[in-house]
Amino acid sequence: MKVLIVANFNMGHFSPFVVEQVNSIRKLGVEFEYFGVVGKGPLGYLRNLPALKRMIKEFRPDIVHAHYGLSGLFATLQKKIPAIVTYHGSDIHKGGLILFLSRIAMYKAVWNIIVSNPLCKIANIKRNVSVIPCGAYEKMFVPMNKEVVRAKLGWGKSEKVVAFAGAFDREVKNPQLAKDAIHVISDARILELKGYSRKEVNFIFNAVDCLLMTSHNEGSPQVIKEAMLCGTPIVSVDVGDVKDVCGLTEGTYICKATPQDIAASLNKAFTFGKRTDGRKRIIQLGLTNELVAKKILAIYTNILDNLRIK
Repeated sequence: MKVLIVANFNMGHFSPFVVEQVNSIRKLGVEFEYFGVVGKGPLGYLRNLPALKRMIKEFRPDIVHAHYGLSGLFATLQKKIPAIVTYHGSDIHKGGLILFLSRIAMYKAVWNIIVSNPLCKIANIKRNVSVIPCGAYEKMFVPMNKEVVRAKLGWGKSEKVVAFAGAFDREVKNPQLAKDAIHVISDARILELKGYSRKEVNFIFNAVDCLLMTSHNEGSPQVIKEAMLCGTPIVSVDVGDVKDVCGLTEGTYICKATPQDIAASLNKAFTFGKRTDGRKRIIQLGLTNELVAKKILAIYTNILDNLRIK
């Protein structure tokens, strides 16, 4: 089986969760190739169509798997190969033209994958759809000794450190609310998750007292699943599928989007002061890369089997 991945390449690289998912499915015997879309907006994507058709002719894939709505619509413009589209959140939360175009992609694709149930409800899609969050890399994100990691990072043993789930310059992550909550506590500091390698993020998850998410909207945030794999306590507003992923895991706190409620939950996380059973929870939910890969492969296989029957 040969699959062509279509995704945005404006940053000069593909999203880590796309690459990790591909690598996991590749281990199951699927051959992959990538097509990176360079351009912005519908017209920017459309300019890539001749190059996409050339690659399809050369690679001869059985399936095209696109990530995000615009890439999905673009991928369906070639009518030779069946297209699957995964929607990650921003393509649906943005509304307006982007959501409109994403819905056209949903209609034209042979199958759609949406990463969370809340996102599926917003999209209002009722045909040819599966809800499958992206898996987390269980071999990269692992529990480590907190004191040992803090010593390597040069942090104090008793200082209160909170990892912010994103970059401060991304407004969708609502950084001001996080900063306001930290200001209420006064003796804690917040660390922006920006500019770190995957290995460094694993170290940070094991060194901090908790992960804080204050986003305005999310799909199925990878950072939550990755922190869960490390056993990191979590404080988050009720966004995306965070509440479902955390479940009743002790040491995870879903709070109101106010500085006071977030600060109160952060203090609970500080008091908790140990590893959570988050890793066990992620494995039980089938949200590791390895388990998600099998679900995606089953979709590929079913689509090809149905095409053969027809």
